[in-house]
Amino acid sequence: MTTDARSTGTQPLGSGGSGLAVEANGINVIAESERKGKPRDLFWPWCAANIAVLGISYGSFLLGFGVSFWQATIAGVLGTVVSFLLVGFVSLAGKRGSAPTMILSRAAFGVRGNALPATLSYILLVGWETVLCSLATLATATVFDRLGWGSGIATKIIAFLVVALIVVLAGVLGFDAIMRLQSIITIATAVLTVGYVVLTAGHVSWEKVSSAPSGSAGVFIGALILAVTGFGLGWVNSGADYSRYLPRTASGRGVVGWTTFGASVAPVVLVVFGLLLAASDADLNGKIAADPIGALTTILPTWYLVPFALVAVLGLVGGAVLDIYSSGLALLTLGLRVPRWVAAGIDGVLMILGTIYLVWLADSFLGPFQGFLITLGVPIAGWCGVFLADLALRKTAYADAELYQPAGRYGAVNPVAVGLVVAGTAVGWGLVTNGFASWLSWQGYLLSVVGLGGKTGAWAYANLGVAASFAIGFAGYLALGRQRVRAQERIGEPAGCRAEAA
Repeated sequence: MTTDARSTGTQPLGSGGSGLAVEANGINVIAESERKGKPRDLFWPWCAANIAVLGISYGSFLLGFGVSFWQATIAGVLGTVVSFLLVGFVSLAGKRGSAPTMILSRAAFGVRGNALPATLSYILLVGWETVLCSLATLATATVFDRLGWGSGIATKIIAFLVVALIVVLAGVLGFDAIMRLQSIITIATAVLTVGYVVLTAGHVSWEKVSSAPSGSAGVFIGALILAVTGFGLGWVNSGADYSRYLPRTASGRGVVGWTTFGASVAPVVLVVFGLLLAASDADLNGKIAADPIGALTTILPTWYLVPFALVAVLGLVGGAVLDIYSSGLALLTLGLRVPRWVAAGIDGVLMILGTIYLVWLADSFLGPFQGFLITLGVPIAGWCGVFLADLALRKTAYADAELYQPAGRYGAVNPVAVGLVVAGTAVGWGLVTNGFASWLSWQGYLLSVVGLGGKTGAWAYANLGVAASFAIGFAGYLALGRQRVRAQERIGEPAGCRAEAA
């Protein structure tokens, strides 16, 4: 093997080639000669994906549970950091296995049994990229309207086409282009967001902020879980997709630390500032529900609207780009035999159709959005629990070739892992309520059974089902999956080096 920058791992992630060539890798294990970079390179994609000003609107979402400023602050900060810590642990698997998240998931679920979590992951990722594209469209149209540059359907269509083009193009080009784009987005968005905070800080009224009454334990937990599902839990199923290019000798602690820090540092600041604004201005708080980004322009001076449009679109595009890349990989994992860039294009079409529904047909944004987060957050939490338990039990590296062979050591289907996700989902959906969409009103069927007061009780909106599903997946697989993992590792030393300790 030649000892160039790529093989020694000294070349930064995203520095291969011009960044404009279409990535050739799909769901294959990354070759040793292509592994490059250091854990700190993970800061850029994760910060760019989560620095969107949507984080400010989450302050309003959290206060909507009926909690005080301090309760919402604790819930927002704790939920954000802990949920992104889970993403960091999943990213560790990418460094160990050099393959996409949903391929590595086959070690726990079996090559064919993994179709269940891969399908859930695909739906979640396409849903998120659709939400972010919709928000960028609404925000741009609102800014143009305030500037007098046009309003109505035509403006939204133009904004929509521009945003969709950027997202789909980046997804088609692939890893190197995304890594370059995300570093630019992070720097530009950070500077422009600071400008927004400075210009709107005068709207904060500490008297109003501190006067909000405290809520019950149930609504506090509900706010906490919303932060978990709205931030890190929506990314756990793609964590390894961006660490798989790192050398397997890279620091495991560095992978977890840089992923967690990069992803959570911006949301923590934005959520706290959003709480200050929403608690100070009841009118703004109400407008955010209909247009979470556009509503934030109502307190800006006119001259800053164009920079705000730029920061809003860039931040949302940063998240949508990671989503469309990972959704394409998930689609390939499900068995579609096309090049990676074609899969990304297919997801782009679905994103476009979904955005048309949310922007032009849905009655409001907040209802479908929160219903979507809670409903899919339950099974994804169960999958995450199983995946992390399997990773904790595994002492050696993945057997690369056998991740693609149903007859190999990982088997076709692992009924234990699949059963735990199904059980966690059944319990979880029974412990959440969803009044955001009428077609989800069936959820919460266990709240009366376990003595939590039913769908109208104090714990109705705590969304305990998300935590319950994760606990069932994690604890269940630690107890029931140990022998299976040990049996796999006794078959022989897998191809590649042994996994480094985290």
